[in-house]
Amino acid sequence: MQHDYQDLITLFNQTFLHSYNTRLIKGGHEPLYLPAHEHCNYHQIIFAHGYYASALHEIAHWCIAGEKRRLLEDFGYWYEPDGRNEQQQKAFEQVEIKPQAIEWGFCVAAQKKFNVSADNLNGYEADTVSFKKAVYQQVLIYVEQGFPPRAEQFIKVLAEFYQSPYPLTKEQFLL
Repeated sequence: MQHDYQDLITLFNQTFLHSYNTRLIKGGHEPLYLPAHEHCNYHQIIFAHGYYASALHEIAHWCIAGEKRRLLEDFGYWYEPDGRNEQQQKAFEQVEIKPQAIEWGFCVAAQKKFNVSADNLNGYEADTVSFKKAVYQQVLIYVEQGFPPRAEQFIKVLAEFYQSPYPLTKEQFLL
C-alpha cells in the first residue's frame, strides 16, 4: 500500500484547518509545533523531511495537547535531543507513551507498520521491550475507553481513506 505524506497533509488540513486553524506542514531536519504568531496567522505542525511516520507522530502530540499548550512552541514540553542519559531517557519515554499509542492507532487505521521509537540512538540504550509493552497497554486503554477526541476523529478519517476497519479493536494491535 502506498503511504504518501501529501495524503496526510490533505487529510489533516481538510479535517482540522477550519476548526482548529492548524496546518500540517512538511519541514526539514527537526519536527516542530509553532502556534500562530504575528508573521503567520495559523498554527503549524511541522514534521521532519516529509517522513510519513514523523507526520503521524507529530499529529499524535497535537491530539493530546490541550488548548493552552497549543499556544506554546512545541506545546511547552521539555525535549532533550538524541544522546540522553538513563534518567533523561526514562523521562522521555514516560511522556511518549500516550502519543506513541495514538500514533499506533493512526498506523493501524492507515494500514502501516508501527515501530515504537525510543529516539535515542547515541545515548542510553533503552529497554525498548518494556517501553513497547507500556505503549501497548495504553493502546488497549484507548481502544476500550476511547482515544482523545481529535485522535479519534483522525483515526476515522484515516480508516475511511485507507478503507480500514473502524472502529479499532484490540485484535488489530499485535505486540
